[in-house]
Amino acid sequence: MTAPDESVTAASAATATLARPLTLPCGQVLPNRIAKAAMTEGLADARMNATPAHERLYRRWSHGGAGLLITGNVQIDRWDLERPGNVVIDGAADRAALARWASAGTAGGSQIWMQLSHAGRQAPFYCSPTPVAPSARRLRLLGAYRTPSELTVAGIEQIVERFAAAARLAWETGFTGVQIHAAHGYLLSEFLSPAVNRRRDDYGGSLANRARLLLAVVRAVRRAVGPGFAVAVKLNSADFQKGGFDDADCVQVVHWLNELAVDLIEISGGSYEQPRLLGHEGDADRAEAPRASTRAREAYFLEYAARVRRAARMPVMVTGGFRSRDAMAAAIDEDGVDVIGLGRPLCVDPFFVARLFEGTTEAAADPGAELAYGRGVLGPRSGITALRFINIFSQMGWYYVQLFRLGRGAEPHWRLPLWRGLLGHVAAELRSARVIRAFQKQAAQLR
Repeated sequence: MTAPDESVTAASAATATLARPLTLPCGQVLPNRIAKAAMTEGLADARMNATPAHERLYRRWSHGGAGLLITGNVQIDRWDLERPGNVVIDGAADRAALARWASAGTAGGSQIWMQLSHAGRQAPFYCSPTPVAPSARRLRLLGAYRTPSELTVAGIEQIVERFAAAARLAWETGFTGVQIHAAHGYLLSEFLSPAVNRRRDDYGGSLANRARLLLAVVRAVRRAVGPGFAVAVKLNSADFQKGGFDDADCVQVVHWLNELAVDLIEISGGSYEQPRLLGHEGDADRAEAPRASTRAREAYFLEYAARVRRAARMPVMVTGGFRSRDAMAAAIDEDGVDVIGLGRPLCVDPFFVARLFEGTTEAAADPGAELAYGRGVLGPRSGITALRFINIFSQMGWYYVQLFRLGRGAEPHWRLPLWRGLLGHVAAELRSARVIRAFQKQAAQLR
């Protein structure tokens, strides 16, 4: 008769761990230890402003139980987008729309942080005619990317100013923090990576030089928003590419960030070339060998986060692969993680966290992953890189379609076939791209 009681006690302890508030260095309090991690929404209008769809989506998530909501990929430059449908802040943003988005994201008591990003060379040609990067090195993936122009020093300094201005606007319109995106192969991550950054000036070569832009952005953002506003950084544990940014580099960058009043660091990893952020190993010819213990655990980056935790003086968040209550609680109690990030589970069950705290569920469902790992679109384990990536992006597209549905006020469609998710996403992407390009052409005539 003791086993059921022990089970109930363990479940209660795990729930209590996840429900503990967290006070950040800036004084802001997260009501619990679960965050809705950043996922690119693709819901902006033709002028790249926030829309009522953002409000509907984030209001549901705010009432869904997560203590922190991090938006996806708000861009600081409308000429270098991660995808069509990005919200952009570059001097022409709709402040009222941003304020409504922020209000919706705090309606249920959560904090809402705006993720600030610059796509760099990972800007597809159909919405970014003039991509820039640390070096003129093209991303060769499915023919979707152009060779970027190498940023000048003046251009780099303008990037710093844009991040600071966007953070200031986020603060002024009611967001409670910002996250600076320096992971996943976007611009700040590209500067950090010696595999992409081949510069020979003060922004290339040594790690200190390659980290110069990120550190300058963090300083400028903090100056723009003052001491009481949350400033976070999303950082790759590694690029998982030979000759790229590695975990030793990551730990050193964390040491430097310790001196810059950063409130939280989120550990992730990979890029479009090595999509570990999605739980995939990418191109084996260019990848580092993954550690067996990492593959065997529920969280993709927990092993790397343990090293960061030893170095970091700010709280640490880990995103990627978490599904069960017990694994999340163990990461906090046993591994020293402070915040657990969830993404895809909240696309199909926006109230999952609330149900977790209520005790009506123990683990999140991941129907899109089950579809992908079962049949995929082009077979489960294609040996051809391009086909493997199509399977990966079909899974991404499936979840994008779920976000579109939530933004319209509809319910998720768990039984949507993977191929229909992919086609629905591609169709929406191309429609949005046509509208965005028309607006960009009009704007270009006024430049």
